[in-house]
Amino acid sequence: MAKRKTAYVCSDCGAEFPRWQGQCNECGAWNTISEFVIASAKENTASRRSGYAGAIASKVETLDQIDLQALPRFSSGFRELDRVLGGGVVPGSATLIGGSPGAGKSTLLLQTMCYLAAQQQALYVTGEESLQQVALRANRLGLPTDTLKLLAETNVETICDLALNHKPKIMVIDSIQVMHVSDVQSAPGSVSQVRESAAFLTRFAKQHHIAMLIVGHVTKEGSLAGPKVLEHCIDCSMMLEGDGDSRFRTLRGHKNRFGAVNELGVFAMTDKGLKEVSNPSAIFLSREDAPSPGSVVMVVWEGTRPLLVEIQALVDYSQMANPRRLAVGLEQNRLAMLLAVVHRHGNVQMNDQDVFVNVVGGVKVAETGADLALLLAMVSSFRNEPLPRELIVFGEVGLAGEIRPVPNGTERLAEAAKHGFTRAIVPAANAPKTAIKGMQVSGVKRLSEALELL
Repeated sequence: MAKRKTAYVCSDCGAEFPRWQGQCNECGAWNTISEFVIASAKENTASRRSGYAGAIASKVETLDQIDLQALPRFSSGFRELDRVLGGGVVPGSATLIGGSPGAGKSTLLLQTMCYLAAQQQALYVTGEESLQQVALRANRLGLPTDTLKLLAETNVETICDLALNHKPKIMVIDSIQVMHVSDVQSAPGSVSQVRESAAFLTRFAKQHHIAMLIVGHVTKEGSLAGPKVLEHCIDCSMMLEGDGDSRFRTLRGHKNRFGAVNELGVFAMTDKGLKEVSNPSAIFLSREDAPSPGSVVMVVWEGTRPLLVEIQALVDYSQMANPRRLAVGLEQNRLAMLLAVVHRHGNVQMNDQDVFVNVVGGVKVAETGADLALLLAMVSSFRNEPLPRELIVFGEVGLAGEIRPVPNGTERLAEAAKHGFTRAIVPAANAPKTAIKGMQVSGVKRLSEALELL
């Protein structure tokens, strides 16, 4: 029998090495290299053939020969989940849902599967919990329990063989870290097992047009655990985020081959499971009646819709030689850059001040359209002068002090006007050509112009 080849793969970046070493030379991470068994060509051929008697033969086609109506989307029962998926569940797709322990991944999928099981064949595969635990959760949430089929199994080949007999339209794998393939000798959860199990399940889903929902664990840094190739082989990657002391959960899409990326869905955790929040802007705008310094509202663009969030800043005299700079929900390096811009082009000196900024509601803002709102919030706190409550701000700030436009400016202003805001400071290029009823829009080209307006 031929000797099986092995390689050593970094779980963070996916780099391969001929032998084990403590640190990855590519990404610099320590203790992330694990052994990976490379199967021979004969073994790969046998693995592809096993359990695929009904597989569709491959053939070459042109784009106009492909039937786009053969795989229509179907709703998951949650409009917020459908939004993140790009409009609904696609048959034959593989979707990875990650999140920290207790975020509500299993709860969300169990609610979704109980809804879909009343309309079509559905199979829930649990590898971490027993069937009794899943049934107890369903009874506690008040879900219908007479149609959903359950399976407690961790062997991928066995799962696919049983799925061929029951022929489900949608499957849930909870979770990929406990699944294993018989041909791989390493333990479940290792780089090789996660890699081969995900590839096997994804190939099975596409060949039999089964929508596959896979649960994934996260590392202590908040990223998906396992090899980087896990995120490449699936079609859609989502993260369910939420603090333990908050009842709200945000579902954000990081990769989607069937829709927009960075789409955001908001849920509320209740005693009956997750409930979708149709108007998240109203939650993030629960402010005090009296205006306070350092607070301003901006409009961020999440996927295909605008979202109003409040940005708070606290600027206070520092007793330390090196003042602190802390950003929660915003990029730390961008905060340091904007402090230099407001000093150079706004003549506001904060070198001896501690600066703390926060996005209310636990929302993470990654776009540059928050620059102007963040600067005005810091100046407001520094001068101890509150900004008007009816004011909305957005815009990107350049290093030369110019205010650059952001995408979808008109839609952002329309969303702000719908929530009762009457004043807006925006980039001059985003100022609407036709006036918005009930809103006074001020277009600025320089940071100094925005500070003069206040």
